[in-house]
Amino acid sequence: QVQLVESGGGLVQTGGSLRLSCAASGRTVRDYAMGWFRRAPGKEREFVGVINWAGRTTCSDSVNGRFTISRDNALNTVYLQMNSLKPEDTAVYYCAVDALYTDFLRGYGIDYWGKGTLVTVSS
Repeated sequence: QVQLVESGGGLVQTGGSLRLSCAASGRTVRDYAMGWFRRAPGKEREFVGVINWAGRTTCSDSVNGRFTISRDNALNTVYLQMNSLKPEDTAVYYCAVDALYTDFLRGYGIDYWGKGTLVTVSS
């Protein structure tokens, strides 16, 4: 089993930045894809970004150019650097880990989920 704990959420003004972290425990996730989803109030869960074991990344069009995903395999941790934040980025952000990179792109079949961290962007 893998446990995921997110941190770094909070309240920020439009145009500001936040960095989310997600630490995995229970086993090494070096060979797994790690990434992020989000769920805004009243909306369905949305893919944000994913990074594979070798550092290959994919981000959604809505955050591309503003958000950067990275990982530290030695720390079993994935990061989401969020810049130029907008009110529409307000959501609960969930960390996820899965054996298949493509599961993130399809949006289902994810092996492990964190409990989420709230990001609120004020206008």
